[in-house]
Amino acid sequence: MKTTSLQLLTIAGLLFLASCGEKAKKAEAAVEETVMKVSKAPVYDTNDPKSILASVAHAHGGWNDLWKKGDVEYTYDYRYPSNGKADVSIERYIFNSEASYGKYSQHQINVMPDKEGEVIQYYDGEQTVVMVDGKKSEDPQFIGLGNFLRTANYYWFTMPYKLNNKGTIAKYMGAEEYNGTTYDKVHVTYDAEVTGKEQNDIYILYVNPETKLVDRFYFSLPFLGVEEPVIIANYEYEDIDGQMISTKRSYFMPNKEGYAEEPSIVQTLSDIKFGNGFTEATLMQ
Repeated sequence: MKTTSLQLLTIAGLLFLASCGEKAKKAEAAVEETVMKVSKAPVYDTNDPKSILASVAHAHGGWNDLWKKGDVEYTYDYRYPSNGKADVSIERYIFNSEASYGKYSQHQINVMPDKEGEVIQYYDGEQTVVMVDGKKSEDPQFIGLGNFLRTANYYWFTMPYKLNNKGTIAKYMGAEEYNGTTYDKVHVTYDAEVTGKEQNDIYILYVNPETKLVDRFYFSLPFLGVEEPVIIANYEYEDIDGQMISTKRSYFMPNKEGYAEEPSIVQTLSDIKFGNGFTEATLMQ
């Protein structure tokens, strides 16, 4: 097993990812054209893994429902349990343009840990602006980091609907028991012709056949040298206004001995509010 560490999520790594993902984002932007939009539950068939992904999208509340809500605001806490360091932000997204805003009151990990003061990142769907303690930054590294985090955070929030994007290659891997539940495993990656990337992320999803939610998955980070899906994510959900939101995400990084019992990173989403009436012009207010 290839090992990794918390250093995978350092600024340098994030910037490298940001420089490689533009074509992929353009493919993701067409999600509303590729997600199955149905009012009743689609057929869940292990012989057709894409039907499982469609069922996942439906079980989370459906893309149509999320789209109609217009936007979202929530508090995002990204934390290392081992030392208490954290990035804490107010996040806002507009779904029809993928505009993304983050205001960091605490930034000790990925977001300028050596800088003092409030950090604001704003992506309007085309360009990213970064403000540090009230002043606009012209530093290309800070702008690159902001662009990556704005698009990445939006992706993770809408992930259940993006798994079945154009270019998805899905394969059923059988059933496996974990923590008393028998899950259907689905291997997901993406067609390089569609994403424009030489190496694409790989996910091994653990889909609960009863709830149709992804409770657990393994994933890779090929642009950081993690070519195998060895990072574990465990998700816990809450029903927020008809959407099943992963309000607690625990990540486990492998080491030489395997995996520790305690997570390497814990992310929590709280104070989630949909339908705030944000526009690209008012998202930063």
